[in-house]
Amino acid sequence: MSSPKRLAKIAGILYLLVGIFGGFAEGFVDPRMYVAGNAAATVANLVANSPLVRIGVVSHLLDGVFFIFLALTLYILLQHVHKSVARAMLVLVALSTGIVCLNAVFLFEGLRVATDGSYASAFGAAGSNALVLLLLDTEHYGVLIAQVFFGLWLAPLGYLAYKSGMFPKWLGVLLVAGCVCYLVDLLAAFLAPGLGQKIHVAVVIPPTIAEISMVMYLLVKGVKVPAQVASTV
Repeated sequence: MSSPKRLAKIAGILYLLVGIFGGFAEGFVDPRMYVAGNAAATVANLVANSPLVRIGVVSHLLDGVFFIFLALTLYILLQHVHKSVARAMLVLVALSTGIVCLNAVFLFEGLRVATDGSYASAFGAAGSNALVLLLLDTEHYGVLIAQVFFGLWLAPLGYLAYKSGMFPKWLGVLLVAGCVCYLVDLLAAFLAPGLGQKIHVAVVIPPTIAEISMVMYLLVKGVKVPAQVASTV
């Protein structure tokens, strides 16, 4: 476990798993279930896709688990560059993961309310549907809140990658730029929703390129190992 290249490969695998499980949960399952402003349609989606929702909840949790272990692996690999920055990276990942895992509870509770007739008996069909929509509204915007920290963690990661000499400097710059783009996307979504929808696709392209590049570099190249790093890691 002391080999920097081995740590890099492990980090690459973990980062890939984060992308797979997070992409499946947030990019495939959540959009298929949640219909903003339409409680009846949201409930119908949940009822019709109950097994998929359960898989989505588990995917959210696995995403969080792998994200934490990814950050720990990168911390071990890069702490020699600047320990305080590496610790900040860990804290930001922990905050993001905590929010994402909590959001999975709202998704699961939305499924339970939608599929349990006792809620409709207690609140009426309209009240039960409204409760489901409220839970999924919370989950949807909670994921956006988590994006604050999911975006911010790229800044210390980019700094460490840039300063370490173990990665190309362009990759560190690209990761920091990805952080900025994530934050712009988030602020637009809350402050100017109309504008946010228009720029969303364009704004998320740089961070997507940055993270895919990082994953591929870790998996294929590993890291460049300066002599002084090899003797200290």
